[in-house]
Amino acid sequence: MHATAPAIQSSLVEITAPAYPVEIDLAYAGTHNFTGRRIYASACCALHPDAAACLLKAALAARRAGYTLKIFDAYRPAAAQDVFWALCPDPRYVSDASKGSNHTRGIAVDVTLIDEQGRDLDMGTHFDAMQEQSHHDRDDLPATVQRNRSLLLGIMLQAGFHSIPTEWWHYELQPDSRYPLLDDPMVKVCSP
Repeated sequence: MHATAPAIQSSLVEITAPAYPVEIDLAYAGTHNFTGRRIYASACCALHPDAAACLLKAALAARRAGYTLKIFDAYRPAAAQDVFWALCPDPRYVSDASKGSNHTRGIAVDVTLIDEQGRDLDMGTHFDAMQEQSHHDRDDLPATVQRNRSLLLGIMLQAGFHSIPTEWWHYELQPDSRYPLLDDPMVKVCSP
């Protein structure tokens, strides 16, 4: 019989500059996302303290390599997860809202890299493009795209995150069973 790890008590940490050398561009605080509408009432970026510590390591590693991490999403309220699942009930890309998401635990972050001029590195697809081209194992992408994805993957893995096979932008802490689902008022969802 395996012993289960004790649940970690949670409180979210707001991710802001200059404490975190990142660019924050929360896609769901605007309309440039797969829903086509604003989901978050404000652009508040937050993570569980464990994920925030790993994010800081990743951000510093990216800076040493001449890049900056750009954050598209972090903690996601359950109400937002409900909206996403209703629009895209495909478990390859969106976690079933009834089961929860690692974003809803505050331990997942969606990121890319930007260069010194503030331009996104070419990753082959947009963030939240729910298609085969977004998968990590694609060998049919241009060499530059493969290098850029590998660079991001290396930075995030070295910092303590894990990837998922279907989204080049998504990184999370494991095991997720140690982290409870949250409903934190720090990030508010817009009314429908």
